[in-house]
Amino acid sequence: MKLATQDNGSPDGTLIVVSADGTRFLSATAIASTMQMALDNWPSAEPALRTLAGRLAEGEGESATGVQYAAPLPRAWQWLDGSAFRSHGELMETLFGTEPPPAGRPLMYQGLSNQFLSATADVPLPREEDGIDFEGEYGIITDAVPMGVTPTQAMEHIKLIVQINDWSLRALAPVEMKTGFGWVQAKPACSVAPFAVTPDVLGEAWCDGRVHLPLSVDWNGKRFGDALGGVMEFGFHELVAHAASTRSLCAGTIIGSGTVSNSNFREIGSSCIAERRGIEMLDEGSARTSYMHFGDTVRMEARLSDGNLLFGAINQKVIKA
Repeated sequence: MKLATQDNGSPDGTLIVVSADGTRFLSATAIASTMQMALDNWPSAEPALRTLAGRLAEGEGESATGVQYAAPLPRAWQWLDGSAFRSHGELMETLFGTEPPPAGRPLMYQGLSNQFLSATADVPLPREEDGIDFEGEYGIITDAVPMGVTPTQAMEHIKLIVQINDWSLRALAPVEMKTGFGWVQAKPACSVAPFAVTPDVLGEAWCDGRVHLPLSVDWNGKRFGDALGGVMEFGFHELVAHAASTRSLCAGTIIGSGTVSNSNFREIGSSCIAERRGIEMLDEGSARTSYMHFGDTVRMEARLSDGNLLFGAINQKVIKA
């Protein structure tokens, strides 16, 4: 099942169900007016939403051409971002001169959640010298998660999977990291691809709490990376259990994988500029790739084996605020 939020000018938009190929949709307002409402009432909402998905599979629905999509959750109660790809962590430690984390413990921070940008919105930022960077990630959305769940139990609370661009301001990050508190200035609003999908849509590509698909990233129209999502050190179920260790999680909690990264980054590329700069530091002694400039564009997408865009595409331009 593929869900989306149609931008109707309100803060939370309106919930729709989209066909598998993304070409048609049916309104879901009779079931739940918003994505958050559906997640709050998932046991009753899911069967009814799947009925709409079945009707779409039989050819019903309006044309999706011209639909203005918001992020699936234009604002959320909670956004927790992990850093579950060890190869990325090692490069960031090189770039920023930080120590590796304790073994066996996921990295995670709580970020800005009151705004998620749509997949096609221009991204207004104040200064190029802040080190504007994209970060391609996969993410999940939960229903209500009780405190103290095990990873096995947590798997049952993963209801939707999404694709995220976690924007970063790299020049500001080290300053905030040294305070020992979380990021604020270094992490503006994330962008999210239009479609949130149930795990069954991925078929065999959803395994062990991981998305076993490449995330293709283009910077200014040139391929930048095709890193595979399946090599997370910790699966999403483990990230959920980590987050819920001492507190419950509300329905609509979004958890990110961190930048999708593979150890053979020299061959398949990267999902963020900072990682490429880290590679250059290792190989050449210094970073030579600049961060983004105003007017630059980034596109991110993941495709199933049948060629269909799984989450739709993120396709954005950075502009001066």
